[in-house]
Amino acid sequence: MITSAIIPKPLARLPWRLIFLVAGIALFGLIVLYSAAGGSAHPWAIKQAIIFLGFLAIAVAMSWLSEATIKSIAFPLYGVTLIMLIGVEALGFVSKGAQRWLDLGPIRLQPSEFMKPAIVLTLARFYELVPAGETRKWRAIWPAFVLLGVPAFLILVQPDLGTCIMVVLCGITVMFLAGLPLWIFIAPAAAIAVAAPIVYGMMHGYQRKRIDVFLDPESDPLGAGYHIAQSKIAIGSGGIWGKGFLHGSQSHLDYLPEGHTDFVFATMAEEWGFAGGVLLILAFGAVIRWGMRVSANSRTRFAQLTAAGLSATIFFYVAINLMMVMGLAPVVGVPLPLVSFGGSAVMTVMLCLGLLMALERHQRTASRL
Repeated sequence: MITSAIIPKPLARLPWRLIFLVAGIALFGLIVLYSAAGGSAHPWAIKQAIIFLGFLAIAVAMSWLSEATIKSIAFPLYGVTLIMLIGVEALGFVSKGAQRWLDLGPIRLQPSEFMKPAIVLTLARFYELVPAGETRKWRAIWPAFVLLGVPAFLILVQPDLGTCIMVVLCGITVMFLAGLPLWIFIAPAAAIAVAAPIVYGMMHGYQRKRIDVFLDPESDPLGAGYHIAQSKIAIGSGGIWGKGFLHGSQSHLDYLPEGHTDFVFATMAEEWGFAGGVLLILAFGAVIRWGMRVSANSRTRFAQLTAAGLSATIFFYVAINLMMVMGLAPVVGVPLPLVSFGGSAVMTVMLCLGLLMALERHQRTASRL
């Protein structure tokens, strides 16, 4: 921790190691975006830097929230976000065949992004209110599935499969850590497996195509499978040390689609190689490890579940994106946070980190009492 002799005491209490680590990841992302634009800060790097600095300031401000305040906003945040999701269905802005945004004049909101931290806070608060001895009873189980299932369904029909998966995984993580019996998770998984053919038939055409290509990447190498094929080529061609900064042929010659968003890791790996990829993964791992340590050191059930759920949110972002670009999962549109261009993932991750910093500060304050 930085001494208050250097900076004001309130700022000295911030987890500066985490802030510098997150800033380092974001800076590396800006370097990749600069290269993806052909050696130019426009149109992506400058915008991304402004977005990151803005949400970093918000995260730092959030770190002064008390645990009681975070508890008090859990259910209202869920309710407001749910209303916005319903509003998307009625009044949402349509772009690229999806209805995911609310157009509020000067800003355009994607309410599904707010649901990722909101579902964590809501389920953590719910299970804090449930007596420990009743966690495994049905009256402590079905409300959680309703709280999770309603927003997941609203997000799925937008359609936004990637965000739906994220919200469900975040919610299930909190429910599992709350102590629900294992069969609660195995039974739905088995039911989904049995119903998979029906679900497949109900999917949109492009979603079915993604699954077909995932199962057989060579079935459409110049169509739906083009993204995955070019991503693998870019990652593999980077070798151990990469081709060098500004020397990525796949991205610079436009062979790699979405090289600045969903497939930014492939753009990075081509120039920085296996070494750069491992370094980036280790940096994200350190952030997630810090968040899980906050959970382990928390004294209240709410803080434990919230910190673990928010850390899991960051983990799922990274894990799903990496599996996606390596061909280990279907392409579901999940970006690599702080690296991919776009404000949605940056916003969600920085909100998670702001809440985690608030819980960590509360721990240090309580330990001095």
